[in-house]
Parts: sequence; structure tokens; C-alpha cells
Amino acid sequence: MLDAKVTPFIKPILRPFIVGLDKYSVTPNQITVVGFLIGLCAVPFIILNWWNIALACIIGNRVCDGLDGELARYQKSSSSAGGFLDICLDFLFYASIPLAFGIAAPAQWGVPAMVLLATFIGTGSSFLAFAIAAEKFQIDRPQFKNKSFYYMQGLTEGSETILVFLAFCIWPNYFPVLAYLFAAACFITLITRIVGGFKTLQRVELDNGNS
Repeated sequence: MLDAKVTPFIKPILRPFIVGLDKYSVTPNQITVVGFLIGLCAVPFIILNWWNIALACIIGNRVCDGLDGELARYQKSSSSAGGFLDICLDFLFYASIPLAFGIAAPAQWGVPAMVLLATFIGTGSSFLAFAIAAEKFQIDRPQFKNKSFYYMQGLTEGSETILVFLAFCIWPNYFPVLAYLFAAACFITLITRIVGGFKTLQRVELDNGNS
């Protein structure tokens, strides 16, 4: 929901870093992998209850996630392979944070972590399933023309997910409540994507059949 609104404000901030990275011949894929590893470092720190360091790792991951795509466009090196790597590592990172909370305190946080992970699977699979069909029928994506895959919007997108992850680390004692609330929002996103995606593809297939 927030991604399309946030992106235009972030791009100018990243531009000086993009120029510097390009000067030293850093590649977008290198940034993607480094960002993933930084984000993954949040897992042991969450398990150890080192919240400030976990918070910094999550922020570092998101900074890298903003840099890799912008660097690819700056270098005119955007590719399907890079987009594939980026989305795979992003989804693994997203899954790792609830998993870390579930491991940190299984008795208190295990169930909400599993519920949240289940809804992540739903939103992620519906997101990618529609992207495959959108590519087949060449469906336009006006809000995210620079993405290497079809970016299906919803109530819970990357920006909302990261804000919730930051809230987890700032107020860890409220993890169960926050996890259940965000899981409910993810479930709404899943339903709207299934219904909206199904109707969209039905309409596209009907239009193609009549053309």
C-alpha cells in the first residue's frame, strides 16, 4: 500500500550512494547478496534479545534493497536474473524474522510466529503466481514500471512489512499482538489478491479470446 508512495522520496536520497558504488564497480547482485546477509544477521541477535543490533541489521537490509535496483537502473544492467535473485532473497529474509522470534521464545511467541509465516506464504505465493500470468499476458504495471517482475499491490507490501519488523524489535513484548494484527492484514491482502487476480486474468483471457 505504501510502496508506490514511498519510492519517489527514497530515490533522490540514494543517488549519491549509487554514484559512489558505480565508481568502484560494485554490481547490483553484489549489493543484493550483501544486503541479504546483513538482514540474516538479525536472526541470532533477535534470538539473543539484542534488539538494537537486530534493528540495525533490518535497516541495513532495506537500505541495500533500495540500492541494488537503483544501481542496476543507473548502470543499465537490469536483468531478469537479478530480479529473480532479489525477490528470492527478500522473501527468505522476510520469513527469517518471524522464525527468529519463534525460536527466541517458543512458548510465548511460537504460535504467532507460525501464524504470521503462514500468511507470508499466502501473500508471497499469490504475488508471484500473478506475476507469472502477468508476464504471459503482458499486463501493464503503471505504478512500478522499473520492476523486473509484475509488482502486485496490496494492503501489506514491503514498506508495511519492514515497519512491522522494526516495531517487533522496538516493542518485543508486544510481538504476539503485532504478529496477529499483521497476519490479519496479510490475510486480507491474500484474499484481495486472489479475487482481484482471478477476475483480472479472466477478463484478460476473455479479451484475448475475442480479439
